[in-house]
Amino acid sequence: MTLSPCGIGQIVAAYSRQYLVELPDGELLPCLSRGKTSEFVCGDNVEIKRTSSNQGVIECTLPRLSLLFRSDAYRRKYIAANITQIIIVVATEPPFSDELLTRCLIAAHEQKLATLIVLNKCDLQSATIQARAQLSPYQNAGYRILELSAKDNIEPLRPYLENQTSVLIGQSGMGKSTLINALLPDAQAVTREISSALNSGKHTTTRSHLYHINAHSHLIDCPGVQAFGLHHLNADTIAAGFVEFSPYLGKCRFSNCSHQHEPDCTLKMAQQQGKIDARRLKLFQEISQGAF
Repeated sequence: MTLSPCGIGQIVAAYSRQYLVELPDGELLPCLSRGKTSEFVCGDNVEIKRTSSNQGVIECTLPRLSLLFRSDAYRRKYIAANITQIIIVVATEPPFSDELLTRCLIAAHEQKLATLIVLNKCDLQSATIQARAQLSPYQNAGYRILELSAKDNIEPLRPYLENQTSVLIGQSGMGKSTLINALLPDAQAVTREISSALNSGKHTTTRSHLYHINAHSHLIDCPGVQAFGLHHLNADTIAAGFVEFSPYLGKCRFSNCSHQHEPDCTLKMAQQQGKIDARRLKLFQEISQGAF
């Protein structure tokens, strides 16, 4: 067999330094990265070199349209590339983290991604009332919020996925797996196929999967997150990620206002006048002081 020396494909699954690359003809080719570290991520378009009939090596990444990642003082954790939308899944129960939700929204804003907050498990009526109140500042700020019960009816979500490459983010316990299985009934079969192709065994969880909903709509699922560091962002970028702050930024008495303790801070005055939610301002102050 004559091997094709190189080609272009898209990473549709990843585990450690192993990747599954989908080629233009639909072939799924297991590939390795060179070296001990790798910065490739699900959704990347990559150039590969075939090393055998059933394996290749990734040579380089093609230019990315977007890259969603989190960071701390020591490293970056890549989540997905070439996405157009982030869908953050929260639930009526267990309680979800305001801070984690906000950090995801900030990261999405920095990458110019469309955002959708999905409130799952809305079949739990009393818990829904409380969760809806918790999300009211986000709705007032203009964020799109979709309420549903993934185990009962996933159809309300489908229009939001059309013509988008979306990444699904959520804490453990929010029902993200139920949502994926309802949305993509063949998802478990695809996962098994990927696991088999990577020879990683049925107990291996890949970092992320890319599923094709149709020819123009794609969904990347990744493991649950419990933290979302923003060490790579400065205070101004974090402030810009609070979209309701926009009318007030740059109008403080001091040009380098940290919006913490300075006098004549327009953000604090707006909060006192009821134009900015107090909890949202406090979140900004906490996150900008320690963006880990």
